Amino acid sequence: MPIDHVRGSSAAVSLFHSLADPKRLQIVRRLQHGEARVSDLVAELGVAQSTASEHMSCLRECGLVVGRAEGRQVFYSLARPELIDLLESAEALLEATGFQADLCGTFGAEARSARDVDAAASEVRRGVEVAP
Repeated sequence: MPIDHVRGSSAAVSLFHSLADPKRLQIVRRLQHGEARVSDLVAELGVAQSTASEHMSCLRECGLVVGRAEGRQVFYSLARPELIDLLESAEALLEATGFQADLCGTFGAEARSARDVDAAASEVRRGVEVAP
């Protein structure tokens, strides 16, 4: 079946965007080892319950995780094993390129650091206390 390249590109951007958050990526890696409840993720990743729930909602909407209700609890797991294949391919690509993506002026470590500094300065200007 031929792929609609415009639609496929848009979907790929959405997929990669859903994995671009470090905590969501940690959640996916955690679920690689078995199902977990939001409360498990809160304890293991050190995030607020609302943050973990928000990340799970994003991953669920993208079709990357599924929930299984058991009583009043929901156990989440990966919906597609291909996701792990994708992450392993990305890691192999990073290794093959010498992790050059981290040097990218737009998205690399230096750019992230600059954005963090800019965001903190903006918060200070607005009178919001910034944690060290």
